Amino acid sequence: MRVNYESLICPDIRDYWKLAQLKGSDRVILLTSQGDRRYQFSAGEGFALRYFTGQFTVQEIQNYCQEQYKDAISSNLVVELLQKLITLGILAAEVEDGERGENENIPTTQPKLKACVHWVAHPGGYWILRNPEDVTFLQVSDRDKAIIEQLGQLPTNIITEEFCITQNELRYLLQLLTATGMLQGSKPAKRRRGKFTPLQLLSFRIRLFNPDAFLTRHIDIIRFIWTKPTAFLLTAFLIISAIIGFNQQPEIIFIGQQLLSTYGSSLFLPFALLTALVVTLHELGHAFTLKHYNGIVPEIGLLFMCFIPSVYTNTTDSYCLSRSRRILVVGAGVLVQLILASIGLGLWNFSASGTWLSTTSFLLMSAALFTVALNLNPLAKFDGYYLAVAITGINNLRSRSFKFYANLLTGKPITEPWKTRCILAAYGPFSIAYIWFVFGFLLWHIVDWNLTNIPTTAATLLFLWAIYFLSPTSHQ
Repeated sequence: MRVNYESLICPDIRDYWKLAQLKGSDRVILLTSQGDRRYQFSAGEGFALRYFTGQFTVQEIQNYCQEQYKDAISSNLVVELLQKLITLGILAAEVEDGERGENENIPTTQPKLKACVHWVAHPGGYWILRNPEDVTFLQVSDRDKAIIEQLGQLPTNIITEEFCITQNELRYLLQLLTATGMLQGSKPAKRRRGKFTPLQLLSFRIRLFNPDAFLTRHIDIIRFIWTKPTAFLLTAFLIISAIIGFNQQPEIIFIGQQLLSTYGSSLFLPFALLTALVVTLHELGHAFTLKHYNGIVPEIGLLFMCFIPSVYTNTTDSYCLSRSRRILVVGAGVLVQLILASIGLGLWNFSASGTWLSTTSFLLMSAALFTVALNLNPLAKFDGYYLAVAITGINNLRSRSFKFYANLLTGKPITEPWKTRCILAAYGPFSIAYIWFVFGFLLWHIVDWNLTNIPTTAATLLFLWAIYFLSPTSHQ
């Protein structure tokens, strides 16, 4: 097949390769991030490689090179450079017309899986390839699993013949493996950040540290929590607390109103601190439960929702667990909140009215119940949503429900099983309505406040952002 190189998007090589100037020369060195492979290129080739960012076509890069070097370079420089990179094993040999991708840098040598990766059978009828080194996963079918298992065992041309697939299909599978760091010599693709938009201020994360070593050191001390006797005692404690709380409901409401009328806004700080404590223990509940099942917790950090701080924990490794264990990992945080609410209720009942302990325990109970109410909403991407995902076994529930309706309305074929379709059909409208209501409400009030209080400043900031957002991306 003839390839139309001019319209081909040159791949992004920045995740795995970097450029360096050769001292005392105009030549350029292309070396791997680990520094174990390096190749020399001419100044013109080095200039062209600066544009291998996954954004520019061969023709565009050739034009930039012609502007820089005039007639001093070949009129076919970029095409020749692509062929050279393929020959050196830096890029994959199979490049189709106009094809794009973030991970085009798959070696042409026999690709092999890393020794650490392993298969996990999922009850949903698919397989998960797990990479514990980089904490990444790839969900594949039985057929794709059989193909992947032949990598390193058979040449790629034999694999395509044996499984009756095209080179393009195999190459796409290799791209997925490279993007998740499954192949030897590859690293997971870093997420590309687009241009900043004000909507990002509604929700953003700040990574703090990797807690996995800490969890591993301390998990054995508290493994008794996941034993049957402890489960029985906790269940009894929660049932008794629920009965007491239900019977005391009028009194609890009255005390809450009394505290608000007495202390007013001065309650905000202690309530916020207790809420932060509840959320932190909630996240530790997720993390330690996943660690109890030998999972990996690679990240913990701060989550800001409309600038309100919270804590998040990366428990993606729970997707490799059975459905029941995955439900326990997700539900552990809610269980912690209910335990804290019950402790607060007990301390409030046993403390003298009007004392600091009585007020603090009441606020602890209120903070725990408040966060439970927010957290169990299945329409927001909190624990309620992930519990729904774990219970139904439908990964990416929201996006799949949107795709289901998109295919339904556009007449495209729907490949979801009938049982799954019913759940997606029920979930989709509620999720869309919730997103429009919540974000519409927030945007309306934010815009209204800005136009009322700081119209000139808001307009200036919006104008400057529009200039930044609409300006072309730098080529360098």
